[in-house]
Amino acid sequence: MHTSNRRPVLGCIADDFTGATDLASTLVRGGMRTIQTIGVPASAVLGEVDALVVALKSRTIDAKDAIAQSLAALDWLRGQGCRQFFFKYCSTFDSTDAGNIGPVAEALLDALAAGGEGGFAIACPAFPENGRTVYRGHLFVGDALLSESGMENHPLTPMRDPNLVRVLQRQSASKVGLIASATVAAGADAVRGAIAKLRADGVRLAIADALTDADLRTLGEACADLPLVTGGSGVAIGLPENFRRAGLIEPNDKAADLPAVSGAALVLAGSASKATNAQVAEWIAVRPAYRVDPRALARGEGVVDAALAFIDTHAAQPVLIYATAAPGEVSEVQRELGVAAAGKLVEDALAAIAREAKTRGVRKFVVAGGETSGAVVQALGIDMLQIGPPIDPGVPVTVALGETPLVLALKSGNFGARDFFAKALRYAEGERS
Repeated sequence: MHTSNRRPVLGCIADDFTGATDLASTLVRGGMRTIQTIGVPASAVLGEVDALVVALKSRTIDAKDAIAQSLAALDWLRGQGCRQFFFKYCSTFDSTDAGNIGPVAEALLDALAAGGEGGFAIACPAFPENGRTVYRGHLFVGDALLSESGMENHPLTPMRDPNLVRVLQRQSASKVGLIASATVAAGADAVRGAIAKLRADGVRLAIADALTDADLRTLGEACADLPLVTGGSGVAIGLPENFRRAGLIEPNDKAADLPAVSGAALVLAGSASKATNAQVAEWIAVRPAYRVDPRALARGEGVVDAALAFIDTHAAQPVLIYATAAPGEVSEVQRELGVAAAGKLVEDALAAIAREAKTRGVRKFVVAGGETSGAVVQALGIDMLQIGPPIDPGVPVTVALGETPLVLALKSGNFGARDFFAKALRYAEGERS
């Protein structure tokens, strides 16, 4: 990137690292030059940048801490010149009745003081390309309701209520409404009219139905003048065109270009999701893999050293280091060790393995799991990522620029095809298929 006086127009706050890259990938596909930061940077971003995405690790922390981190990110983004703001959370609305989606969204609205009455924002996690749709306020994953999709077994944020209006209302101090699919199908003017009515009724947050990408573009257009938009990455597909219409960004077919990076590769998986379990099974059927056992970690055994020795033994090819397990086994380990303790043991181990692997020449990392990705990125000392093309929907290849350039593919646990790991390694080598 070269230095420019062009300032970013869109500032985004993501509640986890893989969600941040998911959103950044969507913006790049829309032609916006996008940089993702790891936490709130201490300095400004230079270069031709249209959008900034601040990646936090705030999805499952205490709501007060999530609010504080999000407001710090908002302050920094406003300082960079951003005109509109986006709060990004998971397309499966991962949260608990205590938050953090509602509390953070309301705090951001308060800070922006948007349009009086504390402002208004939609909440739309829909991502049809990955099978996430919202109808009459209910979230579907493929053909199943959220509560029957496997997310009801999530170890940290079990989602047992598919009615997002109810879910968000339990987290929010203010009134939550709904923008129904019939309104969205009627177009952006109809959505704007619905927003005006909801605001007049005292609603500050409203779940928005979306069944198709066309619905998401309609919602994006309708939100052009709202200071804050909240949702999954899907609803962001409608935002780049708003900025082009306003003359704030120019068409750009090079937004996804990345510099080449040479070096060895490593795959790390900490997620216990259905998708990651399938990806691990696909890999271990034909390629070398080493399992990290959280019980062994708890006993103080030399798991990290053993994993590194395994990597050294297979130095001629990429290996998978994984802690992924079936839901029943995960629950058993959590009962034995505690939910937070079990998760931290795995995250710390995979982060330590990544850090040491870097010193041994690994320059390409494929990581599965939002919490794992956050731990690995922090362990590698990465501050900013340049976002490239998507490997699978919601998962781009990225490059960390610095003294030691690194290629990273940071995957949400639920995303990616069965062959994602192998495909991501091809993209890391510069291939695009």
